[in-house]
Formats: sequence, structure tokens, C-alpha cells
Amino acid sequence: MRNYLLGTVSAALLLSLPGAAQAQDEAIGKRVDRLEKEMRAVQRSVFPGGSPTFFEGEIAPDNTPGERARSNAPVIDLTARVDALESQLQTLTGQTEQNAFQLRELEKQFIAYKAEMEKRLAAPPAAVETTPASLPVTPVVKPPAVTATTAASTKKPAVTAQASSASAARLALVKKVEIPATGNEVDDSYNYGYRLWEAKLYPEAQTQLKDVVAKWPNHRLASFAQNLLGRAYLDEGKPNLAVRAFYDNYKGNPGGARAPHSLMYMGVALDKLGRKADACKAFAELEETYGDKAPQDVRADAAAAKTKAGC
Repeated sequence: MRNYLLGTVSAALLLSLPGAAQAQDEAIGKRVDRLEKEMRAVQRSVFPGGSPTFFEGEIAPDNTPGERARSNAPVIDLTARVDALESQLQTLTGQTEQNAFQLRELEKQFIAYKAEMEKRLAAPPAAVETTPASLPVTPVVKPPAVTATTAASTKKPAVTAQASSASAARLALVKKVEIPATGNEVDDSYNYGYRLWEAKLYPEAQTQLKDVVAKWPNHRLASFAQNLLGRAYLDEGKPNLAVRAFYDNYKGNPGGARAPHSLMYMGVALDKLGRKADACKAFAELEETYGDKAPQDVRADAAAAKTKAGC
């Protein structure tokens, strides 16, 4: 009786083994199908519109004549499909690493460019040299010999009187500019500097605007005053000093209201100095740093200045 029961249990186990193996194969097959679908989704995300030259959208079976007889075996088929998935994952991993490397290289180049710009702008700009060919040719005239008569007739007081007259005329022009008196010291100081600049009294405007920046460096009008200081230098024909003023405003307070204006005018001043390459870098940094956030008038003026500089 015992042998009979053992035989019956063994027969039942043998009959159940194929069914269990088949269920396990089906479970693995479903998992591989899901992996393939997820891989195709990754392919469409990483390589939108990818060419089949580089990867296949579906996993094709191995049709090698010597392998056809074994391709029907579930384990061999699953192995081939897993191998294909691993190959495609390796391709994606390689592409991701290559993209990361390129991003790092671009970041290094940008940091180097930033350092170069800061180094160049930190140094005092070189004076514009005038070639001998551009100088007007004037005849050499020997001064007359100084005699006792001519020495006695020299009127030094007349020269002093002319200087005093010019100073008085200048002072009269300055007095014509009304000093604001609204009770707001910061606003009044800045508006007075603006009025002096508007009256083309550039040295006086520069002194007033420097005073505003020195007294209230953290005030919102400090950005306005520093930018207008650079414009006063630029309008007076001193682009060297203008570049320094514009750079200090942009670098010291890049979030200030007039920082984009200063970066654009810095390019204009560099172009006036003949440093066209640096001017083009300033315009490029304006687009990169502020883009569409820059005011419309600044973007329009920058576009015209870039064309003039040949950027």
C-alpha cells in the first residue's frame, strides 16, 4: 500500500511540472514585453524621430539558419530579447555620457570667457593710439625772440581775466539748473544730477552722480546714478572712463534696474575705443544674461550697436 501511494504522488508531481514551467515562462515573457515597451518609450523620449539606422523600434528574432531549430525554445528566445534590451541600454548610456561631457566642456568654456572678460575690464583700458599718418601736417613756426619790449607787453592779467570770465559763465549755466526740493534727499540728489547731464554740464553731473552712489550704494537709484555717470563720460568723449563706470554698475549690481543698460552701453563704449571684439562679447553677454527680460529699448539699441560694430 505504501508503494502504491508513493507511485501515485510521483505521477501527480510529474504531471504538474510542465504546467508550472509553462506558467513561469509566461510570467517572464510578460515582464520582458513590459521592458520592451518601456525601452521603446525611452527611445522616443531620448531620440525623438530617431533613425532606424541607429536602433530598431522592435526586437527582431534571430533568423540564422543554424539557429532556427532552437529559436522556438522559450529560454533561448527570452535570452535573445534580454540581450537586445541590454544592447539598447548600453547605447542610451553611451549617448547620455557623451551629452554630459559636452555640457561640461561648454560650461568650462563659458567660465573661461567670464574670467577673460572680468580680467580685461578690470584693467584700465588702453588709450587709443593715433597713427602718424592720421595727424595733420602743420608747418613748424619758430617763436619770435623774446625781447624786453615784448616781455613788457605780455598781458598776463588778461589771460587770468579770460579764465575768470569763462568760470563765471560756467557758473551761470550751472545756476540755471533748478535744484529739486521735494524733501526726499535721495530722489532730489539723483534728479539734480540728471538735470545737469540733460543740460550737457557733464563734469558737474559726474560729481553729483558720484556723490549719490557713494552716499546710497544700496538704494534702488544707485543703479540709475551709476549708469548715468557712464553716459556722462561717454557723452563727454571719455569712453575709457565710461567703460569702467558701466562695468562697475553691471558687475556690482547685476539685478539693478539699469544693469542691462550699462552692459549695452559698455559695448558701445568699447566699440568707440576700437575694441570691436570686446564690444561683441559685451553684446553677447547681454543676450545670454538677460535675453527677453531686458527692456525693449535696450534690445533695440543693442541690435543697432551690434550692426554698427560688425558683430
